[in-house]
Amino acid sequence: MIDIKVPTVGESISEVTLLKWVKKDGEYVERDEVIAELESEKATFEVNAEKAGILKLEAIAEGDTIKIGDVLAKIDETAAKPEKAAAPAAAATNGKAEAAPAVKEAAPVATAAPVTSVPNDIKATPVAAAIIADKKVDPKSVTPTGFHGKIIKDDVLAALSNPGKVTGGKALFNRETRREKMSQLRKTISRRLVEAKNTTAMLTTFNEVDMTNIMAIRNKYKDKFKEMHGVGLGFMSFFGKACAIALQEWPAVNAYIDGDQLVYHDYADISIAVSTPRGLTVPVIRNVESLSMADFEKKVIEMANKAKDNKLSMEELQGGTFTITNGGVFGSLMSTPIINIPQSAILGMHKIQERPMAINGQVVIRPMMYLALSYDHRIIDGRESVSFLVRVKELLENPEQLLIGKDPVKSLLEL
Repeated sequence: MIDIKVPTVGESISEVTLLKWVKKDGEYVERDEVIAELESEKATFEVNAEKAGILKLEAIAEGDTIKIGDVLAKIDETAAKPEKAAAPAAAATNGKAEAAPAVKEAAPVATAAPVTSVPNDIKATPVAAAIIADKKVDPKSVTPTGFHGKIIKDDVLAALSNPGKVTGGKALFNRETRREKMSQLRKTISRRLVEAKNTTAMLTTFNEVDMTNIMAIRNKYKDKFKEMHGVGLGFMSFFGKACAIALQEWPAVNAYIDGDQLVYHDYADISIAVSTPRGLTVPVIRNVESLSMADFEKKVIEMANKAKDNKLSMEELQGGTFTITNGGVFGSLMSTPIINIPQSAILGMHKIQERPMAINGQVVIRPMMYLALSYDHRIIDGRESVSFLVRVKELLENPEQLLIGKDPVKSLLEL
């Protein structure tokens, strides 16, 4: 019998949360098969079987907090492999018809198609998803009670048996409350936000950018770009490249304080804030100043998909020098983002909205976006912060400068 212990996942991490048992107690597992999913304060990771054998799970429930080094399960490596693992399942069909749905987290079944009818941003167990598809239930009308907001079978049955509820599945004049344990990620977000507010001299400066030229380029070349590079042309690559150039010109915005020293970076490792069902994660895209537009777009999609699937590694979440966050995707017109410590600045993008602008004495309608730069005033002066944001605005309104960081005509004339 060998012990499977909670592995060390970082120097400062002492405890993790059991997200999900992938294997059941008494089940035969092969070597390297995933037996559980754990969540630390920074990422989600899997625990694998070190040997093949019969699994004996410890009395730990999903959602429980456990210490690094605690025994998670035991494996009897001397046990013989069952000849027919599917036999118990076949025998179960002789029982009651309701036996299969009674399993809370059933393995994927052959009729997996109905699950696709549930939107990707709504989490549901396979059984719940099948009922939703069969009964044509609006998932948004179901109140989830499963772990981490997952819809379970009983939630769907409750929605079916209680028609006449208002939007969101709540009864009229409902006054119910519920308590939910904070995840390790949410605890970390809470701690770091308070730390950022309390330990930095944070200030925010605003500007606005005319998105006309970028939108024209995107509309003209997006189809050809996707055909050539296999990825869509989004706004984030323009902002990433503009920030990378501006960070080289204003190095204090790309630096941070370490004790009584200032640490400057000659490269731009830009963190991109990604919202997931579990909370906000900030994966890092390395050396943005050296990436092409297509490479940057590919990295953004890769990191966003990993974040949503809880597959980001510790390395991919650490070491950024500057952050970009886009509240515009949720409709935000203006906000003051909070610094992602130990970094010294964060750029907030917002919703593109058509507004009347005075151009050469004429009122014209232009697609405008407010930009916000929150910065640590201990290291970045007002002149530097404002100049950085003005430079980002200039690069975005004149996208041809993103190629060499200068006005092409002035470069030609060596001005």
